[in-house]
Amino acid sequence: MTKKRIVIVGGGLGGLSAAISLASQGHDVTVLEKNERIGGKCNIRSGEGYQFDTGPSILTMPWVLEALFNRAGRDVHDYMEIERVEPQWRTFFEDGVSIDLKGDLPDMLDEIKKVAPDDAAPFMNYLNYSAQMYELCMKSFYNKSISGLSELRKLHSLRELMAFDPMKTLNEGTERYIKDPHIKQFINFLVMYVGSSPYQAPAVLSQLAYVQFGLGNFYVKGGMYNIVRGMEQLLTELNVTIRTETPVKGIIQVDSVAKGVRLECGEEVHADIVVSNLEAIPTYRQLLKEHPQHKTQAKKLEKFEPSVSGLVLLLGLRREYPQLAHHNFFFSKDPEEEFKQIFEEKRPADDPTVYIGISSKSDPSQAPEGKENHFVLTHVPPLKEGETWEKYKTSYRETVISKLERNGLTTIRDDIEFEMTFTPDDLQSLYGANGGSIYGVVADKKKNGGFKIPSKSELISQLYFVGGSTHPGGGVPMVTLSGQLTADLIAEELTIQQKPAVR
Repeated sequence: MTKKRIVIVGGGLGGLSAAISLASQGHDVTVLEKNERIGGKCNIRSGEGYQFDTGPSILTMPWVLEALFNRAGRDVHDYMEIERVEPQWRTFFEDGVSIDLKGDLPDMLDEIKKVAPDDAAPFMNYLNYSAQMYELCMKSFYNKSISGLSELRKLHSLRELMAFDPMKTLNEGTERYIKDPHIKQFINFLVMYVGSSPYQAPAVLSQLAYVQFGLGNFYVKGGMYNIVRGMEQLLTELNVTIRTETPVKGIIQVDSVAKGVRLECGEEVHADIVVSNLEAIPTYRQLLKEHPQHKTQAKKLEKFEPSVSGLVLLLGLRREYPQLAHHNFFFSKDPEEEFKQIFEEKRPADDPTVYIGISSKSDPSQAPEGKENHFVLTHVPPLKEGETWEKYKTSYRETVISKLERNGLTTIRDDIEFEMTFTPDDLQSLYGANGGSIYGVVADKKKNGGFKIPSKSELISQLYFVGGSTHPGGGVPMVTLSGQLTADLIAEELTIQQKPAVR
């Protein structure tokens, strides 16, 4: 394969994964990141002895990272220490019920029997259903960059396609097996790993239960940002150029072919191929303004709505909470109403589900002795165009803190000695996320069939996409996999281009 100059716009996990994959193929790769550090939403903040991961805090499907490093002939475990977390989650419900999610299935069944003994056997049947979905995806979604149903049909028999349960939503798949509302709620909430609603997402995402219980829940020792540090070390070994504090103003086009990028400082970085880790719709809106059809293309993609955003509170607390685990979910009283308010009414839920990640539970280096670092996340709708989160910032913090007090953390307000907040405004300005989206685009059975934006631009050639807005979607394993699959797509395209014409 002929060596190509490739420039990657954005150093999030998708962009870094693409850079590793493409450099491993022998290409000359440059990564351009506008912020002071690479990593995108997978980033860090600290203060007063507390360390925080500001983005993803849960790692699933670690085989994706293993496969990425294997492409470069490396072992990921030489670059980071990945350890299993147990219990996987601790869940709290408004009626006082608490359930630990456990990777050891006999222990998990014991947890279910305490609350809903009649659901223990159906839960195992549901996991078999979920595992079937996962195995089908290993044949297609996790193996190839797919842009729509026509491509999916080429990779599966009709029988396999029907096994995806295409007529059902995720919630309808759950209800076929599970009756207890507590069990149903935590199973359905797994789809928030990709920022979607169980009442709108396709049933194929039921596989996330197998991903959780069958494959496990993991943490990277020293903080999740060590994933980025490990990737950066490998990129240095592969002679990839990384430029931080280098914002891109536009993509250079000649006859609708990407030829590089123009930086805000006026410098031009020429390339044979451009890969955008900025979400696809903002790429068209902001980096392709010179193309006469850039607005038309962005409009065409509006069926791919931005996923949920979030209000993040980074709290340094002067005491430990023995009733909490590494990962904790305080669920809403009425999940259907919660998802309706967020996804249909497009407003913050009156009674939201609140997540608290406490990495110091597994890694004492993350907080001063006798204290805890609480990463508090509440999902909220993405910003509408021209909207700001300022009107909600103070009142919704109060909603979150009051809910935690109501659910047993009675002294949390007085225990805070360090606090930092991230709103949808911050996610949008820092990372260019459409509406402050956390997970790219939402999977909606009716609007987009659960598919993502194609990884190859339909507007100009030699432009490709990686990250949560493109296949296979949002979350650490998915965006990392998107970089690998887009690199494979580029390799396929280059092979076709270099084949001699048949005479």
